[in-house]
Amino acid sequence: MTDSEELSGQHDEEIHLPDLTYKPGCNKLDSFNWLKDLTCLPAEDDIVEVRFKNTRKGFYRNINSLRLEIGDIVAVEASPGHDIGRISMTGPLVHQEMKRLKVMPSSEDLKKVYRKAKPVDIMKWDEARKLEIQTMLRSRQISEDLKLNMKIGDVEYQGDKTKAIFYYIADERVDFRQLIKVLAEEFKVRIEMRQIGARQEAGRIGGIGSCGRELCCATHITNFSSVTTTHAKYQELSLNPQKLAGQCCKLKCCLNFEFDCYVDAQRSFPPRDIPLELADSTAYFQKMEVHKSIYWYTTDPHSSTDLVAVPVERVKEIQAMNRSGKKPEKLLVSEEAYNPAPVSHDLLKNDSLTRFDNIDSGEFHRRHSHRRKNRRFNDKRIN
Repeated sequence: MTDSEELSGQHDEEIHLPDLTYKPGCNKLDSFNWLKDLTCLPAEDDIVEVRFKNTRKGFYRNINSLRLEIGDIVAVEASPGHDIGRISMTGPLVHQEMKRLKVMPSSEDLKKVYRKAKPVDIMKWDEARKLEIQTMLRSRQISEDLKLNMKIGDVEYQGDKTKAIFYYIADERVDFRQLIKVLAEEFKVRIEMRQIGARQEAGRIGGIGSCGRELCCATHITNFSSVTTTHAKYQELSLNPQKLAGQCCKLKCCLNFEFDCYVDAQRSFPPRDIPLELADSTAYFQKMEVHKSIYWYTTDPHSSTDLVAVPVERVKEIQAMNRSGKKPEKLLVSEEAYNPAPVSHDLLKNDSLTRFDNIDSGEFHRRHSHRRKNRRFNDKRIN
């Protein structure tokens, strides 16, 4: 082997990079550029959105007019040093996102994109990422030794390995000044502490929900709305804390998704706490099916057997009769009258492609000839 071959072999080993292939749709809070194929839009590449570890994103100025695409790894300005991240959004959508988040494009706080990441930058970034788990475990031991009532949920190293962000959750205010000193001596980096909530921690760590899919807070939720047991009551869900709680031990965020739909459906529903007085018995409410507009009643308040499905309209009729002092003999006048026909799952069943073929051609031509005559008459008046 010659000296040149040996040097080239060493050079190949030095620039060996980890597998950092960009996989769209498999990243947390990934963005879809739905304006990508519109060529009529002006090219606005002065500001780009960069995504870092997990859910952290930021806006940066492309001062060097680099040709950046989604998935490119870039080196950006940080304080101090530089950080490494991926381009998550470019073009006009960046400005729309800044308007939504109320970030001013002319703000001087926007940092710069230095360059596309070099092989040396990527190798250093990969070394920093490999230190995060062991740093987190060691920092948890240190916080326990200092008897601090807090939990360090995640650690993120800066791309140049000069700074580390420690994300923690705590129920009360924590004095971690001594902790910062110990961590700085232990890991020889600048320390930044950021407090997050239980929902934000679940979004950063990620996981699989009870539905079998990836957690919503780790894929698309950016702001967390308050969730209460009222959301579960309106949707007729059992108030079981184990079933309603997510991996963050809080009520599931997905209870908000269909809440408005259930509230709108129940606006015209009669009250449920009023028993229905019949001629020979009294019917008590047990449960309901919101989107089918059905109440279920039984004559025994202490038993859930022998349930009878009563449509909402019939419940209104019986309650109106009870208010006027009348008592019907039965809950249902006839099963055929109040059992709606099953809805077909074929949404295009009544929308045939030939549904306009049976229109009388003579009637069609008479209508259009009348319109043409009126148009000609109006044109003559204008001229």
